[in-house]
Amino acid sequence: MVDIKKLEKDDIGRVIDFEEELRRQEPDTYYWEPDESYRLKLEQSFTDPRFNTAISFIAVKEGRVIGRIDASLISSRSDASCFSAYLDWICVLKSERHHKVAQALLNVMREECRRQGAGVLIALMANNGEAQKFYGSVENASIHDTGIWIDIG
Repeated sequence: MVDIKKLEKDDIGRVIDFEEELRRQEPDTYYWEPDESYRLKLEQSFTDPRFNTAISFIAVKEGRVIGRIDASLISSRSDASCFSAYLDWICVLKSERHHKVAQALLNVMREECRRQGAGVLIALMANNGEAQKFYGSVENASIHDTGIWIDIG
């Protein structure tokens, strides 16, 4: 049985364990290390006002995190009547995929975004077959434009 719950500061240790396991299962996929600096930034995010619009959930099975989803509410004056959310990350341990964990995480995120007034959840899709297959199967979703990452630095 998988429990989907809001990510809280007390969950950080289990989230770090999850991210370390992700890297063991897929060593060429993730671009940052869940080191002490990452842990500190994650802890600080719970009191940093820049994260007030962040929404994060974890999937827990038998006491350990097996999946995570993160989004952020977006408000823009380009359409003052529209309130969107950006899906930043959804990931499930490779060993736990195909058990509908990602769908459960996405359903909970959709409900939370709806509860907070967002009308659409926007995501950039990973460019691999497994991700493409997942996003292609998402109910009530359509694939639009391609994304671009613009370096601000």
